[in-house]
Amino acid sequence: MSAPSPSSTGSNAMIARVWTGRTPAARRVDYLAYLQKTGVTECRATPGNQGVEVLHRIVGERGEQAEFVFISYWDSLDAIRGFVGDDIERAHYYPDDRAFLLELAPTVSHYEVHLYH
Repeated sequence: MSAPSPSSTGSNAMIARVWTGRTPAARRVDYLAYLQKTGVTECRATPGNQGVEVLHRIVGERGEQAEFVFISYWDSLDAIRGFVGDDIERAHYYPDDRAFLLELAPTVSHYEVHLYH
């Protein structure tokens, strides 16, 4: 990930956009590849994107689900609008997400990130 841009407060800050979803555990490898092809690629190609992290783990009493956390880092809320449009709180899905995901969360969360080196 690149160094963040300074915010208006003078500190190094950026915005993290966080989405979570679940797939059947047996489909986790395929979904990870699909995320790379769709969301990761599109985020990275959008001006103002500073990088993407995808976390995943097996969850459930019998390990039957895979949970994904998709974190994209942005220079600003305006940069996020360049990726998803004006409604930045709404989750952004791709056509085949329904074939993988157990449910489609309607929203995402945004956080201000401060890095201290």
